[in-house]
Amino acid sequence: MQKNLLIKIVFFLFFVIPANSEIIKGIAEVVDGDTLKIDNKKIRLHGIDAPEMKQLCQRTFLSIFIFSFNKNYKCGEISKKKLQGYTKDYNIKCKVEGIDRYNRILGTCYKNKININSRMVRLGYAVAYKKYSKKYLSAEREARREELGLWKGTFDMPWDWRKNVKK
Repeated sequence: MQKNLLIKIVFFLFFVIPANSEIIKGIAEVVDGDTLKIDNKKIRLHGIDAPEMKQLCQRTFLSIFIFSFNKNYKCGEISKKKLQGYTKDYNIKCKVEGIDRYNRILGTCYKNKININSRMVRLGYAVAYKKYSKKYLSAEREARREELGLWKGTFDMPWDWRKNVKK
């Protein structure tokens, strides 16, 4: 009986209670729509994916009766600008979540107490990176429903765009 209790306690301590995560904080430089740099440390925003800098998306610029006219726009650049506008001159705090397969720091970043990762998805300038996290799915559903940001038009998911560019 005591052995089972000890095993449960050890399991709880190692797997349920999070270890003290490293915190990186300071004024952030924006690399792109899902990457910040603080004190020369690049932090990839965990659980989200933003359009690449060279990625083009489409949105309607004119509708007449049943006709719609679309235009391409640089959605990766817009995503970066939105993140820059939100983080500019603020002390940003990032909780390190881990390291990815490219040896990049993964983090959840905050402006005051607002989760920046979630905000980028909720406003439609990034999408939930479902392959790695389900955390931002509801924020993505809301942005899609309200046709915010990327959801105003059509676009390739960033992971699909990257895969197609490499071919």
